[in-house]
Amino acid sequence: MTMDTFAPLMFAALIVVLLIGFPVSFSLTALGLSCGFFAVHMGWFPASFMTALPLNVFGILSNELLLAIPFFTLMGTILERCGLAEDMLDSMGQLFGPIRGGLGYSVIIVGFILGAITGTVAGQVIAMAMISLPVMMRWGYNMRYATGVLAASGTITQLVPPSLVLIVLADQLGKPVGDMYKGAWGPSILQVLLFALYTFLLSRISPSHVPGLPKEARTLDGWALWKKCLRGIIPSAVLIITVLGSMGGLPGLNTAVATPTEAGAMGAVGAFILAAMHNRLSYDLFKQALLNTMRITAMVVFILIGSRVFSLVFQGVDGGIWIEHLLSGLPGGQLGFLIVVNIFIFFLAFFLDFFEIAFIIIPFLAPVAAKLGIDLVWFGVMICVNMQTSFMHPPFGFALFYLRGISDTLHRNGSLPRKVESRDIYLGAIPFIIIQLILVAVVIFFPQTVTVFLDKEKVLDLDKAIEQLQDIQNKPDETGSSNSSNVLSDPLAPPGASGDAAGGPSGNASGDKPADSSADDAMEALRRSIEQDKLKK
Repeated sequence: MTMDTFAPLMFAALIVVLLIGFPVSFSLTALGLSCGFFAVHMGWFPASFMTALPLNVFGILSNELLLAIPFFTLMGTILERCGLAEDMLDSMGQLFGPIRGGLGYSVIIVGFILGAITGTVAGQVIAMAMISLPVMMRWGYNMRYATGVLAASGTITQLVPPSLVLIVLADQLGKPVGDMYKGAWGPSILQVLLFALYTFLLSRISPSHVPGLPKEARTLDGWALWKKCLRGIIPSAVLIITVLGSMGGLPGLNTAVATPTEAGAMGAVGAFILAAMHNRLSYDLFKQALLNTMRITAMVVFILIGSRVFSLVFQGVDGGIWIEHLLSGLPGGQLGFLIVVNIFIFFLAFFLDFFEIAFIIIPFLAPVAAKLGIDLVWFGVMICVNMQTSFMHPPFGFALFYLRGISDTLHRNGSLPRKVESRDIYLGAIPFIIIQLILVAVVIFFPQTVTVFLDKEKVLDLDKAIEQLQDIQNKPDETGSSNSSNVLSDPLAPPGASGDAAGGPSGNASGDKPADSSADDAMEALRRSIEQDKLKK
Protein backbone atom coordinates (compact mmCIF):
# COMPACT_ATOMS: atom_id res chain seq x y z
CA MET A 1 0.00 0.00 0.00
CA THR A 2 1.21 3.49 -0.82
CA MET A 3 0.44 6.81 0.79
CA ASP A 4 -1.44 7.92 -2.35
CA THR A 5 -3.98 5.13 -1.90
CA PHE A 6 -4.14 5.39 1.89
CA ALA A 7 -5.74 8.87 1.93
CA PRO A 8 -8.87 7.76 -0.03
CA LEU A 9 -9.17 4.66 2.18
CA MET A 10 -8.89 6.81 5.28
CA PHE A 11 -11.64 9.13 4.03
CA ALA A 12 -13.88 6.15 3.22
CA ALA A 13 -13.24 4.81 6.73
CA LEU A 14 -14.26 8.22 8.08
CA ILE A 15 -17.66 8.00 6.36
CA VAL A 16 -18.20 4.45 7.65
CA VAL A 17 -17.24 5.40 11.21
CA LEU A 18 -19.59 8.39 11.15
CA LEU A 19 -22.50 6.23 10.04
CA ILE A 20 -22.17 3.37 12.53
CA GLY A 21 -23.76 5.45 15.28
CA PHE A 22 -21.00 5.30 17.89
CA PRO A 23 -20.17 8.69 19.51
CA VAL A 24 -18.40 10.70 16.85
CA SER A 25 -15.69 12.23 19.03
CA PHE A 26 -14.40 8.86 20.24
CA SER A 27 -14.75 7.25 16.81
CA LEU A 28 -12.71 9.99 15.16
CA THR A 29 -10.03 9.86 17.84
CA ALA A 30 -9.69 6.07 17.54
CA LEU A 31 -9.60 6.20 13.74
CA GLY A 32 -7.08 9.05 13.67
CA LEU A 33 -4.70 7.45 16.19
CA SER A 34 -4.84 4.00 14.57
CA CYS A 35 -4.19 5.47 11.11
CA GLY A 36 -1.41 7.60 12.59
CA PHE A 37 0.37 4.61 14.11
CA PHE A 38 0.01 2.71 10.84
CA ALA A 39 1.44 5.68 8.88
CA VAL A 40 4.43 5.87 11.26
CA HIS A 41 4.96 2.11 10.86
CA MET A 42 4.93 2.48 7.06
CA GLY A 43 7.39 5.37 7.26
CA TRP A 44 5.10 7.95 5.65
CA PHE A 45 5.90 10.47 8.37
CA PRO A 46 8.12 10.32 11.48
CA ALA A 47 6.81 9.59 14.95
CA SER A 48 7.70 13.15 15.95
CA PHE A 49 4.92 14.33 13.63
CA MET A 50 2.38 13.15 16.21
CA THR A 51 3.91 15.39 18.86
CA ALA A 52 2.02 18.26 17.25
CA LEU A 53 -1.23 16.72 18.51
CA PRO A 54 -1.08 18.13 22.10
CA LEU A 55 -0.40 21.59 20.70
CA ASN A 56 -3.41 21.25 18.38
CA VAL A 57 -5.66 20.22 21.26
CA PHE A 58 -4.39 23.10 23.40
CA GLY A 59 -5.06 25.42 20.47
CA ILE A 60 -8.71 24.34 20.52
CA LEU A 61 -9.08 25.03 24.22
CA SER A 62 -7.42 28.44 23.91
CA ASN A 63 -9.55 29.55 20.95
CA GLU A 64 -11.23 32.73 22.14
CA LEU A 65 -13.83 32.69 19.37
CA LEU A 66 -15.24 29.35 20.53
CA LEU A 67 -15.78 30.87 23.99
CA ALA A 68 -18.83 32.54 22.46
CA ILE A 69 -20.60 29.16 22.15
CA PRO A 70 -21.33 28.65 25.88
CA PHE A 71 -22.49 32.25 26.27
CA PHE A 72 -24.93 32.09 23.33
CA THR A 73 -26.06 28.63 24.47
CA LEU A 74 -26.77 29.97 27.95
CA MET A 75 -28.69 32.89 26.47
CA GLY A 76 -30.82 30.61 24.29
CA THR A 77 -31.51 28.11 27.07
CA ILE A 78 -32.76 30.82 29.41
CA LEU A 79 -34.95 32.47 26.79
CA GLU A 80 -36.57 29.23 25.70
CA ARG A 81 -37.69 28.64 29.31
CA CYS A 82 -38.72 32.17 30.30
CA GLY A 83 -42.18 32.14 28.69
CA LEU A 84 -41.30 34.50 25.84
CA ALA A 85 -42.34 31.99 23.16
CA GLU A 86 -45.70 31.32 24.79
CA ASP A 87 -46.55 35.02 25.12
CA MET A 88 -45.51 35.86 21.55
CA LEU A 89 -47.35 32.89 20.00
CA ASP A 90 -50.52 33.69 21.91
CA SER A 91 -50.50 37.37 20.93
CA MET A 92 -49.40 36.82 17.33
CA GLY A 93 -51.91 34.01 16.90
CA GLN A 94 -54.73 36.29 17.96
CA LEU A 95 -53.42 39.11 15.78
CA PHE A 96 -53.14 37.07 12.55
CA GLY A 97 -55.59 34.30 13.42
CA PRO A 98 -58.74 35.68 11.71
CA ILE A 99 -57.13 35.61 8.23
CA ARG A 100 -56.69 32.35 6.34
CA GLY A 101 -53.35 30.82 7.26
CA GLY A 102 -53.01 33.31 10.12
CA LEU A 103 -51.78 30.78 12.66
CA GLY A 104 -49.18 29.63 10.12
CA TYR A 105 -47.98 33.21 9.60
CA SER A 106 -47.74 33.74 13.37
CA VAL A 107 -45.66 30.55 13.79
CA ILE A 108 -43.28 31.63 11.01
CA ILE A 109 -42.85 35.16 12.39
CA VAL A 110 -42.38 34.01 15.97
CA GLY A 111 -39.96 31.33 14.77
CA PHE A 112 -37.89 34.02 13.06
CA ILE A 113 -37.87 36.29 16.13
CA LEU A 114 -37.09 33.46 18.54
CA GLY A 115 -34.38 32.22 16.18
CA ALA A 116 -32.65 35.57 16.50
CA ILE A 117 -32.54 35.39 20.30
CA THR A 118 -32.49 31.71 21.31
CA GLY A 119 -30.45 29.79 18.73
CA THR A 120 -31.71 26.35 19.84
CA VAL A 121 -33.88 24.14 17.64
CA ALA A 122 -35.09 21.75 20.35
CA GLY A 123 -36.46 24.38 22.70
CA GLN A 124 -38.00 26.37 19.85
CA VAL A 125 -39.83 23.43 18.26
CA ILE A 126 -41.09 22.14 21.60
CA ALA A 127 -42.22 25.56 22.85
CA MET A 128 -44.06 26.46 19.65
CA ALA A 129 -45.65 23.01 19.29
CA MET A 130 -46.95 23.03 22.88
CA ILE A 131 -48.79 26.31 22.27
CA SER A 132 -49.73 26.27 18.58
CA LEU A 133 -50.37 22.62 17.70
CA PRO A 134 -53.46 22.19 19.96
CA VAL A 135 -54.88 25.51 18.70
CA MET A 136 -54.30 24.53 15.05
CA MET A 137 -55.97 21.16 15.56
CA ARG A 138 -58.88 22.70 17.43
CA TRP A 139 -59.70 25.08 14.57
CA GLY A 140 -59.35 22.55 11.75
CA TYR A 141 -55.84 23.13 10.36
CA ASN A 142 -54.47 20.35 8.18
CA MET A 143 -52.31 18.07 10.33
CA ARG A 144 -49.48 17.79 7.81
CA TYR A 145 -49.25 21.54 7.27
CA ALA A 146 -49.35 22.21 11.01
CA THR A 147 -46.53 19.77 11.82
CA GLY A 148 -44.48 20.89 8.80
CA VAL A 149 -44.65 24.62 9.54
CA LEU A 150 -43.84 24.06 13.22
CA ALA A 151 -40.78 21.93 12.45
CA ALA A 152 -39.57 24.25 9.67
CA SER A 153 -40.03 27.42 11.72
CA GLY A 154 -38.06 25.83 14.54
CA THR A 155 -35.10 25.20 12.23
CA ILE A 156 -34.97 28.87 11.16
CA THR A 157 -32.83 29.43 14.24
CA GLN A 158 -29.90 27.61 12.58
CA LEU A 159 -29.60 30.34 9.95
CA VAL A 160 -30.78 33.49 11.73
CA PRO A 161 -27.98 35.29 13.65
CA PRO A 162 -26.71 34.71 16.32
CA SER A 163 -26.70 31.09 15.18
CA LEU A 164 -24.14 28.76 16.77
CA VAL A 165 -23.61 27.18 13.36
CA LEU A 166 -22.41 30.50 11.95
CA ILE A 167 -19.95 30.93 14.84
CA VAL A 168 -18.49 27.48 14.18
CA LEU A 169 -18.34 28.08 10.42
CA ALA A 170 -16.64 31.44 10.94
CA ASP A 171 -14.00 29.69 13.04
CA GLN A 172 -13.46 26.90 10.51
CA LEU A 173 -13.36 29.27 7.52
CA GLY A 174 -11.22 31.90 9.22
CA LYS A 175 -13.75 34.69 8.67
CA PRO A 176 -15.12 37.31 11.09
CA VAL A 177 -18.30 36.27 12.86
CA GLY A 178 -19.82 39.68 12.11
CA ASP A 179 -19.41 39.11 8.37
CA MET A 180 -21.01 35.67 8.62
CA TYR A 181 -23.96 37.19 10.47
CA LYS A 182 -24.38 39.97 7.92
CA GLY A 183 -24.24 37.47 5.09
CA ALA A 184 -26.90 35.28 6.71
CA TRP A 185 -29.52 38.02 6.99
CA GLY A 186 -30.45 37.92 3.30
CA PRO A 187 -31.14 34.16 3.12
CA SER A 188 -32.87 34.29 6.53
CA ILE A 189 -35.35 36.92 5.40
CA LEU A 190 -35.81 35.18 2.05
CA GLN A 191 -36.56 31.90 3.80
CA VAL A 192 -39.25 33.50 5.94
CA LEU A 193 -40.80 35.03 2.82
CA LEU A 194 -40.77 31.65 1.03
CA PHE A 195 -42.48 29.96 3.99
CA ALA A 196 -45.08 32.74 4.06
CA LEU A 197 -45.58 32.48 0.29
CA TYR A 198 -46.22 28.74 0.57
CA THR A 199 -48.78 29.41 3.31
CA PHE A 200 -50.46 32.08 1.18
CA LEU A 201 -50.66 29.81 -1.88
CA LEU A 202 -52.05 26.97 0.24
CA SER A 203 -54.70 29.32 1.65
CA ARG A 204 -55.82 30.11 -1.90
CA ILE A 205 -55.62 26.59 -3.33
CA SER A 206 -56.96 24.69 -0.29
CA PRO A 207 -58.62 27.16 2.09
CA SER A 208 -59.92 24.34 4.28
CA HIS A 209 -56.34 23.36 5.19
CA VAL A 210 -55.59 26.73 6.81
CA PRO A 211 -58.90 28.30 7.92
CA GLY A 212 -59.19 31.63 9.66
CA LEU A 213 -60.15 31.73 13.32
CA PRO A 214 -63.60 33.00 14.28
CA LYS A 215 -63.80 36.22 16.22
CA GLU A 216 -64.93 34.43 19.35
CA ALA A 217 -61.53 32.67 19.45
CA ARG A 218 -59.93 35.97 20.44
CA THR A 219 -59.51 36.71 24.12
CA LEU A 220 -57.90 40.09 23.46
CA ASP A 221 -58.67 42.91 21.06
CA GLY A 222 -57.65 46.46 20.28
CA TRP A 223 -54.90 48.11 22.28
CA ALA A 224 -54.71 45.23 24.79
CA LEU A 225 -53.77 42.85 21.96
CA TRP A 226 -51.19 45.21 20.48
CA LYS A 227 -49.75 45.86 23.93
CA LYS A 228 -49.18 42.14 24.46
CA CYS A 229 -47.55 41.81 21.00
CA LEU A 230 -45.23 44.74 21.65
CA ARG A 231 -44.38 43.42 25.10
CA GLY A 232 -42.74 40.44 23.44
CA ILE A 233 -41.34 42.11 20.32
CA ILE A 234 -39.71 45.25 21.77
CA PRO A 235 -37.52 43.54 24.43
CA SER A 236 -36.54 40.92 21.86
CA ALA A 237 -35.61 43.59 19.33
CA VAL A 238 -33.54 45.46 21.93
CA LEU A 239 -31.67 42.28 22.81
CA ILE A 240 -31.04 41.45 19.12
CA ILE A 241 -29.78 44.95 18.32
CA THR A 242 -27.58 45.03 21.42
CA VAL A 243 -25.96 41.64 20.88
CA LEU A 244 -25.58 41.66 17.11
CA GLY A 245 -24.96 45.39 16.80
CA SER A 246 -22.12 45.34 19.31
CA MET A 247 -20.22 42.78 17.24
CA GLY A 248 -20.96 44.37 13.86
CA GLY A 249 -23.44 41.67 12.87
CA LEU A 250 -26.25 43.93 11.66
CA PRO A 251 -26.52 45.35 8.12
CA GLY A 252 -25.17 48.88 7.87
CA LEU A 253 -22.83 48.61 10.85
CA ASN A 254 -19.20 48.77 9.76
CA THR A 255 -17.54 48.66 13.15
CA ALA A 256 -17.67 46.31 16.12
CA VAL A 257 -17.30 47.47 19.70
CA ALA A 258 -17.26 43.96 21.18
CA THR A 259 -15.88 40.54 20.31
CA PRO A 260 -18.33 37.64 19.75
CA THR A 261 -17.48 36.36 23.24
CA GLU A 262 -18.24 39.74 24.83
CA ALA A 263 -21.44 40.05 22.80
CA GLY A 264 -22.51 36.58 23.95
CA ALA A 265 -21.88 37.57 27.56
CA MET A 266 -24.08 40.64 27.10
CA GLY A 267 -26.74 38.43 25.53
CA ALA A 268 -26.68 36.08 28.52
CA VAL A 269 -27.16 39.04 30.88
CA GLY A 270 -29.99 40.29 28.67
CA ALA A 271 -31.61 36.84 28.81
CA PHE A 272 -31.63 36.95 32.62
CA ILE A 273 -33.26 40.39 32.46
CA LEU A 274 -35.98 39.17 30.06
CA ALA A 275 -36.62 36.14 32.27
CA ALA A 276 -37.04 38.46 35.26
CA MET A 277 -39.42 40.68 33.25
CA HIS A 278 -41.62 37.63 32.57
CA ASN A 279 -41.44 36.53 36.24
CA ARG A 280 -39.79 33.24 35.25
CA LEU A 281 -36.33 33.73 36.76
CA SER A 282 -35.82 31.01 39.33
CA TYR A 283 -33.14 28.74 40.73
CA ASP A 284 -34.49 25.76 38.78
CA LEU A 285 -34.33 27.72 35.49
CA PHE A 286 -30.78 28.85 36.30
CA LYS A 287 -29.68 25.30 37.14
CA GLN A 288 -31.21 23.75 34.01
CA ALA A 289 -29.70 26.46 31.83
CA LEU A 290 -26.22 25.83 33.23
CA LEU A 291 -26.53 22.05 32.83
CA ASN A 292 -27.69 22.37 29.22
CA THR A 293 -24.87 24.82 28.46
CA MET A 294 -22.34 22.45 30.01
CA ARG A 295 -23.58 19.48 27.95
CA ILE A 296 -23.49 21.32 24.63
CA THR A 297 -20.09 22.91 25.31
CA ALA A 298 -18.57 19.57 26.33
CA MET A 299 -19.99 17.94 23.20
CA VAL A 300 -18.50 20.64 20.98
CA VAL A 301 -15.07 20.39 22.60
CA PHE A 302 -14.91 16.60 22.34
CA ILE A 303 -16.01 16.65 18.69
CA LEU A 304 -13.37 19.28 18.00
CA ILE A 305 -10.65 17.18 19.65
CA GLY A 306 -11.65 14.07 17.69
CA SER A 307 -11.79 15.95 14.39
CA ARG A 308 -8.40 17.55 15.08
CA VAL A 309 -6.80 14.14 15.72
CA PHE A 310 -8.19 12.79 12.46
CA SER A 311 -7.38 15.87 10.37
CA LEU A 312 -3.77 15.99 11.63
CA VAL A 313 -3.10 12.43 10.46
CA PHE A 314 -5.12 12.94 7.26
CA GLN A 315 -3.04 15.98 6.36
CA GLY A 316 0.10 14.02 7.22
CA VAL A 317 -0.67 11.45 4.51
CA ASP A 318 -1.44 14.25 2.00
CA GLY A 319 -5.18 13.76 2.28
CA GLY A 320 -5.77 17.49 1.86
CA ILE A 321 -3.90 17.43 -1.46
CA TRP A 322 -5.96 14.44 -2.61
CA ILE A 323 -9.26 16.18 -1.81
CA GLU A 324 -8.05 19.39 -3.46
CA HIS A 325 -7.17 17.57 -6.69
CA LEU A 326 -10.42 15.62 -6.56
CA LEU A 327 -12.72 18.62 -6.13
CA SER A 328 -10.82 21.26 -8.09
CA GLY A 329 -10.84 19.00 -11.13
CA LEU A 330 -14.63 18.72 -11.28
CA PRO A 331 -16.28 19.85 -14.53
CA GLY A 332 -18.00 23.20 -14.37
CA GLY A 333 -15.44 25.02 -12.22
CA GLN A 334 -16.99 26.90 -9.29
CA LEU A 335 -20.55 25.90 -10.14
CA GLY A 336 -19.68 22.21 -10.48
CA PHE A 337 -17.83 22.29 -7.15
CA LEU A 338 -20.72 24.00 -5.34
CA ILE A 339 -23.33 21.60 -6.74
CA VAL A 340 -21.31 18.49 -5.83
CA VAL A 341 -20.51 19.81 -2.33
CA ASN A 342 -24.14 20.68 -1.61
CA ILE A 343 -25.39 17.29 -2.78
CA PHE A 344 -22.75 15.57 -0.66
CA ILE A 345 -23.60 17.58 2.46
CA PHE A 346 -27.35 17.19 1.89
CA PHE A 347 -27.13 13.39 1.99
CA LEU A 348 -24.51 13.41 4.77
CA ALA A 349 -26.91 15.52 6.85
CA PHE A 350 -29.33 12.58 6.91
CA PHE A 351 -27.05 10.95 9.47
CA LEU A 352 -24.80 13.63 10.96
CA ASP A 353 -25.40 16.63 13.20
CA PHE A 354 -24.44 20.09 11.95
CA PHE A 355 -21.58 20.31 14.49
CA GLU A 356 -20.08 17.11 13.10
CA ILE A 357 -20.31 18.34 9.51
CA ALA A 358 -18.86 21.75 10.40
CA PHE A 359 -15.89 20.39 12.36
CA ILE A 360 -15.07 17.36 10.21
CA ILE A 361 -16.05 18.07 6.59
CA ILE A 362 -15.71 21.86 6.22
CA PRO A 363 -11.93 21.98 6.97
CA PHE A 364 -11.38 19.77 3.90
CA LEU A 365 -13.64 21.84 1.64
CA ALA A 366 -12.59 25.37 2.62
CA PRO A 367 -9.09 25.32 1.02
CA VAL A 368 -10.53 24.09 -2.27
CA ALA A 369 -13.21 26.77 -2.24
CA ALA A 370 -10.60 29.45 -1.56
CA LYS A 371 -8.39 28.14 -4.39
CA LEU A 372 -11.34 28.30 -6.81
CA GLY A 373 -11.86 31.96 -5.89
CA ILE A 374 -15.12 31.42 -3.98
CA ASP A 375 -15.95 34.01 -1.33
CA LEU A 376 -15.76 32.05 1.92
CA VAL A 377 -18.51 34.06 3.62
CA TRP A 378 -20.86 33.22 0.75
CA PHE A 379 -19.66 29.60 0.87
CA GLY A 380 -20.21 29.36 4.62
CA VAL A 381 -23.72 30.81 4.54
CA MET A 382 -24.64 28.51 1.65
CA ILE A 383 -23.43 25.48 3.62
CA CYS A 384 -25.40 26.72 6.64
CA VAL A 385 -28.58 26.90 4.56
CA ASN A 386 -27.93 23.35 3.36
CA MET A 387 -27.15 21.97 6.83
CA GLN A 388 -30.41 23.49 8.06
CA THR A 389 -32.23 20.73 6.20
CA SER A 390 -30.52 18.13 8.44
CA PHE A 391 -33.16 18.88 11.10
CA MET A 392 -35.98 18.17 8.63
CA HIS A 393 -34.84 14.98 6.87
CA PRO A 394 -37.27 12.09 7.33
CA PRO A 395 -36.80 9.87 9.23
CA PHE A 396 -33.69 11.12 11.09
CA GLY A 397 -34.37 14.87 11.39
CA PHE A 398 -34.02 16.01 15.00
CA ALA A 399 -36.82 18.58 14.60
CA LEU A 400 -39.15 15.76 13.60
CA PHE A 401 -38.10 13.73 16.65
CA TYR A 402 -38.77 16.69 18.93
CA LEU A 403 -42.16 17.26 17.29
CA ARG A 404 -43.11 13.60 17.57
CA GLY A 405 -42.18 13.52 21.24
CA ILE A 406 -44.12 16.65 22.20
CA SER A 407 -47.16 15.63 20.11
CA ASP A 408 -47.37 12.29 21.94
CA THR A 409 -47.20 14.15 25.26
CA LEU A 410 -49.97 16.54 24.18
CA HIS A 411 -52.15 13.61 23.06
CA ARG A 412 -51.70 11.79 26.37
CA ASN A 413 -52.73 14.82 28.43
CA GLY A 414 -55.78 15.43 26.21
CA SER A 415 -54.62 18.60 24.44
CA LEU A 416 -54.87 16.96 20.99
CA PRO A 417 -58.08 15.34 19.74
CA ARG A 418 -56.18 12.52 18.00
CA LYS A 419 -52.70 11.10 17.89
CA VAL A 420 -50.24 12.63 15.42
CA GLU A 421 -48.92 9.85 13.19
CA SER A 422 -45.30 9.69 12.05
CA ARG A 423 -46.56 9.60 8.47
CA ASP A 424 -48.18 13.02 8.92
CA ILE A 425 -44.99 14.50 10.37
CA TYR A 426 -42.77 13.12 7.59
CA LEU A 427 -45.09 14.09 4.73
CA GLY A 428 -45.66 17.52 6.26
CA ALA A 429 -41.93 18.16 6.31
CA ILE A 430 -41.37 17.43 2.60
CA PRO A 431 -42.76 20.73 1.16
CA PHE A 432 -40.59 22.74 3.54
CA ILE A 433 -37.50 20.68 2.70
CA ILE A 434 -38.17 21.47 -0.98
CA ILE A 435 -38.44 25.18 -0.08
CA GLN A 436 -35.12 25.01 1.78
CA LEU A 437 -33.47 23.33 -1.23
CA ILE A 438 -34.87 26.07 -3.47
CA LEU A 439 -33.23 28.55 -1.12
CA VAL A 440 -29.91 26.71 -1.50
CA ALA A 441 -30.20 27.01 -5.29
CA VAL A 442 -31.05 30.71 -5.02
CA VAL A 443 -27.97 31.33 -2.85
CA ILE A 444 -25.77 29.41 -5.32
CA PHE A 445 -26.95 31.22 -8.44
CA PHE A 446 -27.49 34.62 -6.81
CA PRO A 447 -24.58 35.35 -4.45
CA GLN A 448 -26.01 38.85 -3.96
CA THR A 449 -28.50 37.33 -1.50
CA VAL A 450 -25.51 36.91 0.84
CA THR A 451 -23.21 39.75 -0.17
CA VAL A 452 -25.87 42.48 -0.29
CA PHE A 453 -25.47 43.28 3.43
CA LEU A 454 -21.70 42.81 3.60
CA ASP A 455 -19.41 45.80 3.84
CA LYS A 456 -18.31 46.85 0.39
CA GLU A 457 -14.55 46.67 -0.04
CA LYS A 458 -12.94 49.91 -1.10
CA VAL A 459 -11.38 49.16 -4.45
CA LEU A 460 -8.46 51.34 -5.48
CA ASP A 461 -8.55 52.41 -9.11
CA LEU A 462 -4.93 51.62 -9.93
CA ASP A 463 -4.98 53.21 -13.38
CA LYS A 464 -6.30 56.45 -11.91
CA ALA A 465 -3.59 56.33 -9.23
CA ILE A 466 -0.91 56.07 -11.93
CA GLU A 467 -2.38 59.05 -13.77
CA GLN A 468 -2.37 61.14 -10.60
CA LEU A 469 1.25 60.24 -9.87
CA GLN A 470 2.21 61.15 -13.43
CA ASP A 471 0.45 64.50 -13.06
CA ILE A 472 2.41 65.16 -9.88
CA GLN A 473 5.59 64.08 -11.62
CA ASN A 474 5.10 66.39 -14.58
CA LYS A 475 3.79 69.36 -12.60
CA PRO A 476 6.46 72.12 -12.41
CA ASP A 477 7.23 73.70 -9.06
CA GLU A 478 7.52 77.44 -8.44
CA THR A 479 10.98 77.57 -10.02
CA GLY A 480 9.68 76.00 -13.20
CA SER A 481 11.59 72.76 -12.82
CA SER A 482 10.05 69.31 -12.74
CA ASN A 483 8.73 68.15 -9.40
CA SER A 484 9.30 64.45 -10.13
CA SER A 485 12.56 64.01 -8.30
CA ASN A 486 11.15 65.71 -5.22
CA VAL A 487 8.04 63.55 -5.07
CA LEU A 488 9.64 60.24 -5.87
CA SER A 489 12.93 60.57 -4.05
CA ASP A 490 11.78 62.16 -0.81
CA PRO A 491 8.04 62.75 -0.44
CA LEU A 492 8.51 64.49 2.90
CA ALA A 493 11.03 67.03 1.66
CA PRO A 494 9.73 70.43 0.54
CA PRO A 495 9.92 71.32 -3.16
CA GLY A 496 13.48 72.15 -4.21
CA ALA A 497 15.06 70.67 -1.06
CA SER A 498 15.95 67.38 -2.66
CA GLY A 499 18.47 68.80 -5.09
CA ASP A 500 20.19 70.93 -2.45
CA ALA A 501 20.44 68.11 0.02
CA ALA A 502 21.83 65.77 -2.57
CA GLY A 503 24.48 68.19 -3.67
CA GLY A 504 23.05 68.95 -7.08
CA PRO A 505 19.92 69.92 -8.92
CA SER A 506 19.20 66.37 -9.96
CA GLY A 507 18.96 65.07 -6.42
CA ASN A 508 21.38 62.24 -7.30
CA ALA A 509 24.51 62.06 -5.16
CA SER A 510 26.62 60.55 -7.92
CA GLY A 511 25.43 63.09 -10.46
CA ASP A 512 25.54 60.54 -13.27
CA LYS A 513 21.80 59.77 -13.49
CA PRO A 514 19.26 62.45 -14.42
CA ALA A 515 16.15 63.03 -12.35
CA ASP A 516 13.79 62.11 -15.19
CA SER A 517 15.45 58.71 -15.46
CA SER A 518 15.10 58.16 -11.72
CA ALA A 519 11.43 59.15 -11.88
CA ASP A 520 10.82 56.83 -14.83
CA ASP A 521 12.44 53.97 -12.95
CA ALA A 522 10.25 54.63 -9.95
CA MET A 523 7.11 54.78 -12.10
CA GLU A 524 8.09 51.55 -13.83
CA ALA A 525 8.59 49.84 -10.47
CA LEU A 526 5.15 51.08 -9.38
CA ARG A 527 3.56 49.73 -12.55
CA ARG A 528 5.19 46.33 -12.07
CA SER A 529 3.97 46.19 -8.48
CA ILE A 530 0.43 47.05 -9.58
CA GLU A 531 0.47 44.41 -12.30
CA GLN A 532 1.62 41.80 -9.80
CA ASP A 533 -1.26 42.73 -7.48
CA LYS A 534 -3.70 42.36 -10.37
CA LEU A 535 -2.34 38.90 -11.20
CA LYS A 536 -2.67 37.81 -7.57
CA LYS A 537 -6.32 38.89 -7.53
